[in-house]
Amino acid sequence: MTHSLAEQTAVVARVARRRVRRLAELVTTPLVPQDFVDLVRPLNSRTDPRGRIESVVAETAEAATIRIRPGRGWHRPVAGQYVRIGVDVDGVRQWRAYSISSRHDDGTFTITVKAVPDGVVSSHLVDRARAGTIVQLDQPAGEFVLPTPRPAKTLFITAGSGITPVISMLRESLRELDDVVLVHSCPTAEDAIFGAELRALAAARRIHLIERFTTGRGRLTVDDIVAAVPDLAERSAWACGPAPMLDALEQHYRESGMADRLRTERFRAAPVVTGVGGSVTFTRTRTSVHTDGATSVLDAGEAAGVLMPSGCRMGVCFGCVVPLHRGAVRDLRNGDLTTAADSGDGVLVQTCVSAAAGACEIAL
Repeated sequence: MTHSLAEQTAVVARVARRRVRRLAELVTTPLVPQDFVDLVRPLNSRTDPRGRIESVVAETAEAATIRIRPGRGWHRPVAGQYVRIGVDVDGVRQWRAYSISSRHDDGTFTITVKAVPDGVVSSHLVDRARAGTIVQLDQPAGEFVLPTPRPAKTLFITAGSGITPVISMLRESLRELDDVVLVHSCPTAEDAIFGAELRALAAARRIHLIERFTTGRGRLTVDDIVAAVPDLAERSAWACGPAPMLDALEQHYRESGMADRLRTERFRAAPVVTGVGGSVTFTRTRTSVHTDGATSVLDAGEAAGVLMPSGCRMGVCFGCVVPLHRGAVRDLRNGDLTTAADSGDGVLVQTCVSAAAGACEIAL
């Protein structure tokens, strides 16, 4: 079989390219040329999703909406889901989970972050994040979403930044919802994230908005909600906000025989069982701290200045898993004890939902 001069030239060129690539990989070991391509085109990776911050827009004095353009390999989210974001803060990669507040036809999406006291990542994103910054992305996750078909009557109960997954649902699905009540609480009208947008929807009679400003009045209670929503038992409900509010709502729905009508989204896992606590020693950093039985190993380590891997901080994503070398920890969700032998490689534990049960040692 004969080949034309053009075909022979193409074969020689392909062989030459392969040889150049192999040589380049040898020269750049342990890096490969793709690593340098990623430096120039950081959104190109399919296996290591990244995003580029497009804009940062203030919502309130303490909250900002951050628009992100994801790269290849990132899946389109469902309204109400969250995403884990990896951010470099002072040279250290930190991971946090944030609800997605909107998604757009051009492929971008937004998260809306409220800076919290001592919040390393939230404060960085609100105060220091700039357009052009590259962040790491996990795939969207979460079950706090609307069902299909849509419910006939819907109730959303939110407080503070708990409005973020709900605004995503409203922006995408409001035209499919016939009867919507939103009960939202925050300290003042100026503190209401998306306040102007929600009030505009209410003025247009797209939703029935009930705002509760807590400054001088105290937190929103279940009695407040029952009084404000007389047909509460007829509505499918979604609630997101502080743990005490969600705990009270879950108890009310459970005791009223309506547990299946309420879905909640928590930003932190709610401790159900606590113990006596103990001392936690982080062996690699030689740091020791004494904690009570309600403080997670993750929180204790961060408070002591230890660099702790983390993710959802709710026991869902397993981004905080580290070896327990000695001692025992208690699962704050159910009270189960996990004990490590005095030798060997230890046992893996989730630090965000585990508290010390006596003296223990963590391999960090």
